[in-house]
Amino acid sequence: MATVSDVAARAGVSTATVSRALNGKPTVDPELAERVRAAAIELGYQPNGPARNLRRQEAAVVALIISDVENPFFTAIARGVEDVAHEVGYSVVLCNSDESAEKENRYVDIAIQERVAGVILSPSGPATAVAKLAARGTAYVAVDRPLPGHDSDVVLVDTRLAAREATAHLIAQGYQRIGCVTGPAGVRTADDRLAGYRDALKAARRRSTPKLVRRSEYKAAGARRAALELLSQPEPPDALLIANSAMAVGVLQALRERGVRTGRDLGLVTFDDAPWAELVDPPLSVVAQPAYELGTAAARLLLARIADSTRPATTTTLGARLLERASSHRT
Repeated sequence: MATVSDVAARAGVSTATVSRALNGKPTVDPELAERVRAAAIELGYQPNGPARNLRRQEAAVVALIISDVENPFFTAIARGVEDVAHEVGYSVVLCNSDESAEKENRYVDIAIQERVAGVILSPSGPATAVAKLAARGTAYVAVDRPLPGHDSDVVLVDTRLAAREATAHLIAQGYQRIGCVTGPAGVRTADDRLAGYRDALKAARRRSTPKLVRRSEYKAAGARRAALELLSQPEPPDALLIANSAMAVGVLQALRERGVRTGRDLGLVTFDDAPWAELVDPPLSVVAQPAYELGTAAARLLLARIADSTRPATTTTLGARLLERASSHRT
């Protein structure tokens, strides 16, 4: 098993520097601290967690507060966070906020009480109580959604551009009445996907109408109700952009109830390449987001923030890919 001396030799620093770097002391030069962390990962060094905790009065634990543990998108984020944290001896506690600011804030309080080393969260909205974390000096990073009014590290996907490209694809396929089923107002990802949808319509010189847009919670039940409302109109949509895979399940239920055939009667593109997306008939066209990479990037930012709380806040924006399948092609 690798020792502190091994890490020091690999990084070309003293054992005292290794100790300070791995314990997050701000006196260590950031470049040296990064070199030490890289050497520790390469050698598989496992710090003495209990001893470190006594010195820092912090647990070798990070809290991950996500919106919906049942959503494969957030599950993949969690895996990315865990893989990076495990490499440097941290454990991850997973908290499910269910898009509830009250529940999210309760988990923030618990994280503070348990003296976790840092928090990664996908904020439910502007009411997130991260000011408590800042006041205590607990490191935190936002993932998937920014923290309004807070200067923090954040890792995002450019979902507005992705929604624009997905809608432009439906336009190119010849669909005329393209609708959008998105998430709650005020949730950044939901607003951005709607904005991208409208960007594409505007670029194609098509009029955007509220009649073809519905919002609901990021759940199947709400999306089913929204789709049924759209399909009940005298001029229903002939294509839909859907904001996530959980909502896509509800939309597919509504289409089946109404006898509407995906890919024939109605074109469909949904965000997130869920494991079942290729198994339905016809396979779903999706906007594939790099969820695992979001998690790994957020975890690395958090570790850097734990090591040096004076670092300037950064925003990392990743891209998404449109995967065209039969559901969005006219047959």
